[in-house]
Amino acid sequence: MVFDIWKQIKRREIAPIYLLYGTEAFLINETKQQLLNQVLNEEEKDFNFSAYDLEETPIELALEDAETFPFLGEKKVIFLHNPGFLTAEKTKDKIDHNVSRFEAYLKEPAPYTVLVISAPYEKLDERKKITKELKRTAVTVEAKKLNEPELKNWIKDRAKGNGISFDPDALELLITLVGTNMFMIASEIDKLSLYAGDNKTIPASTVENLVSRSLEQNIFTLIEKVVQRRLEDALRIYYDLLKQNEEPIKILALIAGQFRLIYQVKELSRRGYGQQQIAGYLKTHPFRVKLAAGQANKFTDEELTRLMALLADADYQMKTGGMNKSLLVEMLLFKLKR
Repeated sequence: MVFDIWKQIKRREIAPIYLLYGTEAFLINETKQQLLNQVLNEEEKDFNFSAYDLEETPIELALEDAETFPFLGEKKVIFLHNPGFLTAEKTKDKIDHNVSRFEAYLKEPAPYTVLVISAPYEKLDERKKITKELKRTAVTVEAKKLNEPELKNWIKDRAKGNGISFDPDALELLITLVGTNMFMIASEIDKLSLYAGDNKTIPASTVENLVSRSLEQNIFTLIEKVVQRRLEDALRIYYDLLKQNEEPIKILALIAGQFRLIYQVKELSRRGYGQQQIAGYLKTHPFRVKLAAGQANKFTDEELTRLMALLADADYQMKTGGMNKSLLVEMLLFKLKR
């Protein structure tokens, strides 16, 4: 688990090779930053830290750097980004890498170099010899999306590190408002810790007043107002988004995406799928499925079918018609209410 690796890094139990892979960019970035800060001080970073994009640089050049002694220090850190040869996914990598050279390095890594391979792919190609060798040799961190309990525990730990804690309802509200983007959550926790002052326990009212809503969350709230037949509130949110220079076509796409998710969650639930299964099937975060399930219960099948048809028609008019785009979404909201 990635959090266990963080504990080892903080104890300065540093390995010569790390493999970080997965789609949760925050966890990958945080692990890299912790390694860099533990191995090198600020002065050493200028001389003994390098980063290579393997979509542009042959790996053998990076390995030459790894085998070169550090300058004015005992250790050096090297990041290797985008190793497309480790995955079966389509990548931009058009470089002819000397993979056998990499295999040889794995057998005898430089003792003074910490090599960090950052692979932002959902899966690695386990059939490849280099993947097997790397996973056998390196400390491997799978940076996958956190489920709801894991996300809450991480928020609590992050808050504790900032000297604050959340009331239970404040924690729930934070996730509801911000969503599951860990970069955004971390930013909001940092902001709340600065505001807290002597009051180190954050109530829900403070979260409500200070936390920024993501665009996706604004769309979710807009749809919630539609569900409650509160058209005036839904329109107010829409007008606020326009004032923030959000494009109507993007707003429409997000509304359609949320209703599509509601439709899919309702159908899969009827077939007996649990929320975790649905999240895996739809490749979305379990928390989004949980919220969509709550909204799905407020619609009949006939209503959802009608709404999907209205959204499809609005999308067609948005892309082909001459009607004012902002007015088109506004008219759609009136139709959704009925």
